[in-house]
Amino acid sequence: MIKVLCTSVDHLPATLEDGEHTFTLFKSAKRSGVGTIAQGWRGSLKRKGFTPSAQAWDFIQFCLSVCAADLCCLRSTSSDGWTRTIELTVALHEPLWWAPWKAHAEKMLKVLTGDYWTLHFVEGGVAPPNGRPQPLAHDCISLLSGGLDSLIGGIDLVAAGRLPAFVSQLAHEDSERQRRYATLLGGGATHMQWSHGISFTGRREPSTRGRSLAFYGFAVMAASKIVGRPVQVFVPENGFICVNPPLVPGRVASLSTRTTHPLFIAKLQELVDGLGIGVRFELPYRFKTKGEMLRECADQVLLDTIASDSTSCGRFRTYNRTHCGRCVPCMIRRGAFLAWGSGRDRTTYAFPSLAGSDKSSGPDDPMAATLAVLSVREQGLDRFLGATLAFATPSERGSYRSVLQAGLGELEALLQADGLL
Repeated sequence: MIKVLCTSVDHLPATLEDGEHTFTLFKSAKRSGVGTIAQGWRGSLKRKGFTPSAQAWDFIQFCLSVCAADLCCLRSTSSDGWTRTIELTVALHEPLWWAPWKAHAEKMLKVLTGDYWTLHFVEGGVAPPNGRPQPLAHDCISLLSGGLDSLIGGIDLVAAGRLPAFVSQLAHEDSERQRRYATLLGGGATHMQWSHGISFTGRREPSTRGRSLAFYGFAVMAASKIVGRPVQVFVPENGFICVNPPLVPGRVASLSTRTTHPLFIAKLQELVDGLGIGVRFELPYRFKTKGEMLRECADQVLLDTIASDSTSCGRFRTYNRTHCGRCVPCMIRRGAFLAWGSGRDRTTYAFPSLAGSDKSSGPDDPMAATLAVLSVREQGLDRFLGATLAFATPSERGSYRSVLQAGLGELEALLQADGLL
C-alpha cells in the first residue's frame, strides 16, 4: 500500500507519516519532503474572474491530487511491476458531498489506471477562487491537445456554427502548436492553457495513466465561466483509440491507455452528475476511425494545410520532437492518412516505413499490429475482441464493433503498403 496525502498548506500535519507522499495544493509548504501541486494557480484564476462552485472546485482538487499520486507512486515497486495499491487522502473544501461517491470514484480510477485505490475525503481543502465574474461568450468547451483528432474536432465545431472555448493541458512540445490552432480557429483570445504543476523530489512514474484527469478538471474549470447548464465538453478522439483494443493478449487492461474509454467517460459523467456539476462530456467521434475523421472533416482545405503539422506520436520526445512512425499512435495516424488519400501525409517520421524499423526498446508495436491483423484474418473479429466490448450497451455494441473493424482495416492497409503483410 502506497500512501499519498494532498492537502492545503494550512492543514499540513506538523509531523509527516513515514513513507507517505505529501503534497500541498496551490501553495508551497517550503518543507523538505513535501511536494506542490499547481503553485500559484488559484490566485491566477481569481485575477481572471473565475468563480467555480464548491463542487466544481473540489472536483478539480481531486483530479490534481490523483495526478500527483499517479506520478509519485512507482509501478516498479509493485509485486507484478505494474499494478499499484494506492491510499489517497484528499482534503476538500466541502468533503461531505463526496462521501456517497467514494466507492464509485475508486472504481472509476481502477478503470483509468488499472490500480487499486482507497480514497479518503477530509476537511482542509483550499477554498475556491472568488474572482469578479467574467463570463465567456462561448457555448461549449473543446479539448485541444495539439493532436490531429482535437484539431479536427475544433474545425468541425466552428464549421457547424458553434462557439467553442478551447482548453489545453500544457505540453513542452505542443504548447505553441495549441496556441496556433486556437488562434486559427478563432478562439485564441480566450484559449486556456494550464499545467498541473506537480513538483516533488524523487523519481517519477512514466506511465502517467492518470494524467488525463487534469485535462478533465481543467475543462470543468473552463466550463464554470460559461452561462447555462449543462455545458458540453467535447473530447475529440477517434473510436479505435477510445476503445483501444489490446493488439496482443499481453496488452490488457491499463497496459492499453483508458484516457477516453467510453466506460471511463461514463463513470466520470456519473460522478460529476452526482456532485451537481453542470457539464456533459461528449465523445463525438466514438464511432469514427481516424481515417473517417480526416475524410469527413468539414473544412478539407484548411485541414490539408495543417494536418501534417499535428502530433500523434507516443514517443515524440524520445525522437527529438519527431514522429517515430512505428508506435501504435503513429501507425494509426499513418493508416488514417493513407485512407484519406495518397500524398496527403507530409509528416516527418524517424521511420518512414515499418519495414526495417527495428525494435529499439519497449514493445514491438509493428509486430503487435501485424499479429492482430493476422489473428482477425484467421479467427475472425469477434474471437480477437473477446470481452473488449463488454462495456457497451446492446444498442451501441454493433457500432463499436464496426469502428474497431474499420480501424483494423486501416492498420492492415498500412502494413500491406509497408510490406509487413
